[in-house]
Parts: sequence; structure tokens; C-alpha cells
Amino acid sequence: MSAGAYQIRKWYTLVEETRTGETGGTDALGPLWRVVVAAAIRNPYAGRYAEDLGAIVADSPLLGAEFGARLVAALGGRAVESYGKSALVGTAGELEHGNAFLTTAFANPVRAAVGGGKAWISSTGKRGALGAAIDVPLAHKDALYVRSHYDTITVSFPDAPAPDEVVVIFAAASRGRINARLGGLRREDVKGLDGLT
Repeated sequence: MSAGAYQIRKWYTLVEETRTGETGGTDALGPLWRVVVAAAIRNPYAGRYAEDLGAIVADSPLLGAEFGARLVAALGGRAVESYGKSALVGTAGELEHGNAFLTTAFANPVRAAVGGGKAWISSTGKRGALGAAIDVPLAHKDALYVRSHYDTITVSFPDAPAPDEVVVIFAAASRGRINARLGGLRREDVKGLDGLT
């Protein structure tokens, strides 16, 4: 798949399987799989102010399609129940440059690739140097108020972002937290999930 006019230096993929909770307990839903796909992309606005950020936004659907394909491949056939996105902007860029990479035009192809979703996609962004860490938020893809799916995954990239780069990040999870037990709306209460109506 093509990612349009973006100059992508490097792709990253992280696959994490958690089998028990922090104190060793398990539940009937099995392991929690969390997947992160990220790309270190040259920031065309690094070092300068521009009113129009179209050079980032224009090919967003193509970039989203590539992210979606990579997420699906990394998930290995597992369904997605929650997701989130982030941008880590190099020091020569603005936080707004990172946000320009995370628009709906980028996110909708990812949403479609992982089986759709009714809720908006949580996001974060920050500026940082090489190796900076960022917490990518996760929330249920069909209903934000499913407490069991409130989560984060922390990522960092030893060689990114360079000052003139933005690391665009998308994360997805196969389920909520292991042994979640704080009440509220449950995953099985969400319409359309697992064929429920």
C-alpha cells in the first residue's frame, strides 16, 4: 500500500500479550493483546510557521489505510475492542503538526480496517527528543463509557523523533483490562459488539 507523499524513515510494530493481571489473577476472557504501529515521518513544516498544514493532511487517507493494514496484520486475526492514537513531535516542530497527522481523514481508514467503531478515537500528543515516551490512550471503539477498556500503553522509540520528524502512533487492544471490576457499562452491553443487538 502507498502512504502518499509522506517521507517515512521507519516503521515500528509492537505486539504485547498479557496473560495475567498485575497480582497474578486471570479472568474468563483470556489474554489481553495490545498492538502498536508507528511511523517516523518527516515533518514538512519543521522549523517554520505555516498557516495551512495541507502538506500533512492531504494524503491522510492513504496513511490511515497503511496503518490499518499493518495493525490488522500485527493482530493476527484477533478482533479489536479498543484503540487510540498519538503523535510525538520532534523539537523543530509544533504540537499542531502532530495533531494534523491525527485528523478524522487519517483515523477513518484505520477504523474501517479494524472492523468499524462508533466512538471517537482518543488521542494524545507532545513534543520530545529522541527516545521520548508517550502514553497512547485506549478506549472502547463503540462506547467511550465502557470503564473496563480505559487503558494506556506507553511507547518510546530510541531513534525517533528526530527534530524534523513526527512519530505517528496508533494502538489497538483485543479486550479490556484483565480482571476489570469497577462496574459501569459492560462490553456485552454495547450494541453491535460480538453480534449482540
